[in-house]
Amino acid sequence: MIEQGRSSPSIASLKRILDAVPMSFSEFFADAGPALDSFVCRSESLREISMNAVLDLPKEAANLLSLRQVGDASRHTLQMLHETYSPGADTGPELYTHNGEEAGIVVEGRIALTVGARTEVLDPGDAYIFESSKPHRFHNNFTKRCVIISACTPPSF
Repeated sequence: MIEQGRSSPSIASLKRILDAVPMSFSEFFADAGPALDSFVCRSESLREISMNAVLDLPKEAANLLSLRQVGDASRHTLQMLHETYSPGADTGPELYTHNGEEAGIVVEGRIALTVGARTEVLDPGDAYIFESSKPHRFHNNFTKRCVIISACTPPSF
């Protein structure tokens, strides 16, 4: 159904598919951009790996979630993301998991973060850290966009 364009998988479903292939999300969605020969990544060089933008969703839905990756995660043991959740954006209705740990700081707006059975609302300056093997989900059910700077290790998303 995915191949025929009759279904667009959630992030959790796509993760399960990629678990069967030795490939991370960042490798799957990475463009063949130039290799970085510098330790500096300018804003325009951050790679967009938004799942909504590449899953043939309506333009309005595709613009709700943006995940911009620092560098090429396949070349590092740490993955950094600049995440933007517009009002109504989320990582999908299903909780998802991946190996490693992740942490982040809310820079702007608010986000509801669910880890396991617990949901917490984070405000600017609030931070999180958890084992990514625990089912989790991010959801912006507020009226303003939310910006998060996050990291996970090893790179898996």
